[in-house]
Amino acid sequence: MKDTKSVLLAGASGVFGRHVARELTVAGYRVLSLGRGPGNDVVADLMDRDGLLRAVEKPAVDGRAVDTVVHAATALRESPMKHRDLDATDALRVAGTAHLVEAARAVGARRMIAESMVFGYGYGDFGGRVLTEADVFAPTGMDRPSQAHVDAVRVKEELMLGADGIEGVALRFGLFYGAGGTDTFVELLRGRKLPAVADRGRVLPWVELGDAARAVALAVEGGRPGEAYNIADDTPTGFGAHVRGVAAAFGTPTPPTVPAWMTRPMSYAHRIATTNLRVSNAKARAELGWTPRHPDCVTGLTALARTAS
Repeated sequence: MKDTKSVLLAGASGVFGRHVARELTVAGYRVLSLGRGPGNDVVADLMDRDGLLRAVEKPAVDGRAVDTVVHAATALRESPMKHRDLDATDALRVAGTAHLVEAARAVGARRMIAESMVFGYGYGDFGGRVLTEADVFAPTGMDRPSQAHVDAVRVKEELMLGADGIEGVALRFGLFYGAGGTDTFVELLRGRKLPAVADRGRVLPWVELGDAARAVALAVEGGRPGEAYNIADDTPTGFGAHVRGVAAAFGTPTPPTVPAWMTRPMSYAHRIATTNLRVSNAKARAELGWTPRHPDCVTGLTALARTAS
């Protein structure tokens, strides 16, 4: 990279944010962390518009022109099990993103990168069709809780991709796994508290956290403004198969396989486990120069277990 650029990273202390900060630093960028904790360079809550705008005017930002703003903030502290567990994150996707766009303008940012998700294409059974970025995003007609999540993701993308004078790029990530993200699964499996849902041919897009973070670093300079990119590995895998893969990689007890209907009390987890979705990563390969180091969950989980041992 020719000139060191500063990247303001919202959510830098989160599981994904820590991976993003590491990859940005490796790529040669100066990372300014934004979050509510006192250890951040910019201490602010995205839901507090006035406080956020005051915070980005402080000396932590002055003198270090911000080239790019990355939105990797979430209100989640653990994996959502019920639809209501996503309420605060949905609010952050809408109001928090609007406030962050204002902050990006205030610091003169050239580009914004949005952490989006493949479930913006919807929840349900898409059959064997492989979805691309040209497919309908945020369709209507779903059950009310699922529609609320999809609508919030749509608004988040629209706010960042449509920001006047700012180059917006949206990265639609598959389900995360990896260091800091798979730990809960391992703990539950060791305690024999996590069954594997019968997939019945259903698959989902996945991406290892480090691979996902590399896509963010590449998007600081790459990708076309106003465009979205699917960031998922090459091999969609059922939720139950992924759980069994974690057990095999980490040597935990083999989880029992249960029918999907048994997960209905965990309404959001049930919605995920009964979705059948495939996406293409060809556009990210061609335009971002991104390829997953881990082409499938088995490879990624095996590497993760090796480093954890």
